[in-house]
Amino acid sequence: MSSVREKVPTGRVRVSAALQAATMLLPARYNYSAYSVLAGPADPPPAKDQAYSVRMKRLARRRPVLAVLITLFAFAFESTFFGWLIASIEIPDRRLSPVLYGGAVVMIGATATIELFRLVNVVTLCLATMWARDPVPVVPDTTTRVAFLTTIVPGKEPVAMVERTLRAARNVRYGGPYAVWLLDEGDDPEVKAMCERLGVRHFSRRGIEKFNTPSGAFKAKTKHGNYNAWVDVHGDDYDVFVSVDPDHVPLPNFCERLLGYFRDPSVGFVVGPQIYGNYDNLVTRWAESQQYLFHSLLQRAGNRRGIAMLVGTNNAVRISALKSIGGLQDSITEDMATSLALHAAQWRSVYTPDVLAVGEGPSSWTDYFTQQHRWSRGTDEVVLRKFGGLIRKLGLGRSLHYGLLMSYYPLTALAWLLGALNAFCYLALGAQGVHVPQEVWLMLYIDAALFQVGLYVFNRRHNTSPHEEAGSSGLTGMVASTLSTPIYVSSFVGAVLRRRAGFVVTPKGDSTSPDRLATFAPGLRWAAFFVVLLVVAEVTGHVDNAMFVWPALNLLICLTPPALWFLARRRTGPEEFTA
Repeated sequence: MSSVREKVPTGRVRVSAALQAATMLLPARYNYSAYSVLAGPADPPPAKDQAYSVRMKRLARRRPVLAVLITLFAFAFESTFFGWLIASIEIPDRRLSPVLYGGAVVMIGATATIELFRLVNVVTLCLATMWARDPVPVVPDTTTRVAFLTTIVPGKEPVAMVERTLRAARNVRYGGPYAVWLLDEGDDPEVKAMCERLGVRHFSRRGIEKFNTPSGAFKAKTKHGNYNAWVDVHGDDYDVFVSVDPDHVPLPNFCERLLGYFRDPSVGFVVGPQIYGNYDNLVTRWAESQQYLFHSLLQRAGNRRGIAMLVGTNNAVRISALKSIGGLQDSITEDMATSLALHAAQWRSVYTPDVLAVGEGPSSWTDYFTQQHRWSRGTDEVVLRKFGGLIRKLGLGRSLHYGLLMSYYPLTALAWLLGALNAFCYLALGAQGVHVPQEVWLMLYIDAALFQVGLYVFNRRHNTSPHEEAGSSGLTGMVASTLSTPIYVSSFVGAVLRRRAGFVVTPKGDSTSPDRLATFAPGLRWAAFFVVLLVVAEVTGHVDNAMFVWPALNLLICLTPPALWFLARRRTGPEEFTA
């Protein structure tokens, strides 16, 4: 037990000064300390004989009437548009040739399905607006034994970067038993020497056959395998581990703001938002803005039923809860799969909006698309292979939340594929689907879209990012999601076909991957498809301005990332350009 009794300095430390000393990633102009207490002041500890459960407060209590009205209007306009479209469907003339008749039927089904997907997205946004909750912090129990964990993959993650994280971890305030650990995949001598110099405990599973299996809890070369090996060896010495990715710098109040919720015995884990401190390039800015909806709204909606999703970048986990499900789950998105398993086992979770760690986001298109592929592929695999079997254990309410939360990636991919099929049926075959007055369609579609975007912007007041200015629209985040669609399609197809996909460490710091033309291969393949389709339409005479809009927009989506890369490369020169 002596290994647990290591203490950290208890003196008051200015957050900004501590962070600046720990890393150069955090620009001085951003007031991270203010964003580390977004959940409000902490309640005093409950009396010893008083049972404690996490208290929640509604976000919609601020301007509640406006929140209800804009939510109702967004749903009403989208559902009206969908209902009108379905009512306008007519059975194709059976006297048509089999090709044209079949094409028309496919187009009608595809169009209705695409709009159904859009309705699902609107319903998700509406429900999240009304369900969003923030937890009320509470002073932590200092008898809780805590281990701070982070990892390193030597050669892929710079040692200097991890050292900054560990130095910040040593400055984290907590009045109870606390020790800092580094989980080293390489058992590297340089890393071990750094740990000894910093007073950090070192663990490595390298060379231990039991902890390096082809699959399962101890799968080799995976984050979940590394963590599970540590839990197996040292987990009994601690009650909770707090962890960050090796590029994330924890703030001094990291433990103070996370650990109090574990006074509630039903809480299995606590998680905070993901924030990128290297906010100095286009890709990183867009990547962080893209995460606004998940971290600022959807995660808060999960608080209503205690089912916020685990995010691997910064969190606190009750070790007994993790052991009850056999450890972190074997998946390329181990955090999502672990969330499902814990919630199916009736553990609750808490999402706090407090910004308690600041990390490095992808700074090249290559690393950004790799990240998006991993997230979308992992979600698709969970949806296709695991979710159905857990619905009964989760219950109706939790299943509904998870279903809506996980629907984005597969529905976006399916909508793209169905849209491409629609365009092919008309432009190549000459088939015609739903016949509606274009003026009415345009009016209803624009009204529905405006209220959907309006609800998105309305919720921006809950944004947890210290970097985006108050009142900003979040347009760049929407653009980033749209430009990633070809990646989501590739991930979905890979999941359906069960193609092998391994865990890939997103390079950090000096290890950032350079961009090449091959980076944009998924989008370029789709661009070639749409170009051929438009040429075929001209040759066959199947030309219609309205039907040209979809392939033209998709062509723009596919070509924008390589165009931005090419323009930046011309400005900076091929040797200097990173993203």
